[in-house]
Amino acid sequence: MSRKIRVLKKRYAIFCEGDTEYNYTEKMRKNQGVELVLKPINMRGGGYSNFLRQIKKESQSNYLAKFIIVDADRIQKVQGERENFLKLLEYCKIQNNKGNTAIFVITNNPDFEYVACLHDNDYNGQDTKNYIEKNWKYKDLDSFKNNTEIYDFLNSGRKSFVNMLETIRNQEKLIKN
Repeated sequence: MSRKIRVLKKRYAIFCEGDTEYNYTEKMRKNQGVELVLKPINMRGGGYSNFLRQIKKESQSNYLAKFIIVDADRIQKVQGERENFLKLLEYCKIQNNKGNTAIFVITNNPDFEYVACLHDNDYNGQDTKNYIEKNWKYKDLDSFKNNTEIYDFLNSGRKSFVNMLETIRNQEKLIKN
C-alpha cells in the first residue's frame, strides 16, 4: 500500500505594524502564484514591545523565517520606543545566533507612505502626504491608509514594487544580521 506523498509548504510569518502593511502583504500573498504560505499578522500599531511579545508567543511555530515590518518613525517620535526597538533587535539577534527560525526586521524609513511613494516612477522625494493627496488624488492620508486594495493600486500604471526595489537598492541603508 503506497502512502500519499505529502507536499510541505514553505511557511513564512510576516508581522506588520498596521492595516496598510497588512493589506499590502495579504494581497501580495494572494497574487504571488507560488506554493508559499505567508501569515501576515497585523500588530495594529502597538509599538515595538508588542512585536517582541507576539514573536515570543509564536516562537515554537513552524516557519522557515519570520519578517517584522515596522515604521522607523516611532524610534524618534515616541518616548521609550528607541529602547523597545533595540530590545526587539537584540532578541532577534539572539534567536538568529541560536540557529532558531531566522527573523528579519524590515524598517520602513521613515514610514510606509514613503515606501509606497517609491513605487511611483514620478516620485522624486517630495513630501509624501502631499504627493499621495495631490498626485494620487486621495482625499487625505487616512483614506490612502484604509485602502484595502493598496497593493493593486501601488502596482498599476507607472507604479510597481520593482521601482521601489530599484530605488532602495541604490540607497545607503543599514543591513545588520
